[in-house]
Amino acid sequence: MPLNDDQKTNLSAPLNRSQVKERRQGGRTFSYVEGWHVIAEANRIFGFDGWHRETIFATCITDYEREIGENKLPGFGVTYICKVRVTVGDIVREGFGSGHGIDRDRGLAHESAVKEAETDAMKRAFMTFGNPFGLALYDKQQTNVVDESELRRQQALAPKRGEFVEHLKTTINEFDSREKLGAWWRSDGQKDARRRYELSDAEVDMLRTLVLRKGEALDAQAQA
Repeated sequence: MPLNDDQKTNLSAPLNRSQVKERRQGGRTFSYVEGWHVIAEANRIFGFDGWHRETIFATCITDYEREIGENKLPGFGVTYICKVRVTVGDIVREGFGSGHGIDRDRGLAHESAVKEAETDAMKRAFMTFGNPFGLALYDKQQTNVVDESELRRQQALAPKRGEFVEHLKTTINEFDSREKLGAWWRSDGQKDARRRYELSDAEVDMLRTLVLRKGEALDAQAQA
């Protein structure tokens, strides 16, 4: 089953900055979204029964004794790698992740590491669906990460944007001349698509494809 229009709109929406967390690692700062947020967004966008997660494998790659903390207490360090498959209708995405566990109890170290690896892999699989799952964070400029007020503004525009896209589709379909169609798209069509209701690049590309197909259909009619 393909994604519906509401789901596509949600997936193309920007990421709320309030959901972005940061951590320091190796002298660098990394931005990320938490695992619970990814699951909550999946339930919201796809429905509680609209997606499925499957752990393909989880493998322990290190298990060693180590000292823990300033007091250098004896303990264990454990690392897992994991592969998770996410299925939404007919769409299948996979992600790899890793997890690390440090504890004085070996079993707890394993538990912490495998949970972290599974969550990391799940997040990487979901990331491919769009900005709400953290895709926006892979852009160093984070242009699709916005504050709450901007997110609400764009959400308010979404229904109007959908209506406007449908209006443009109808306009394209009503042209009876390739020349008129081309002149409209070059002068007003692209301008309206870009500026009114802030259509995305994907939506503009979709409209451009419709224009090309309509032009080909008009050529075929003229030659018939």
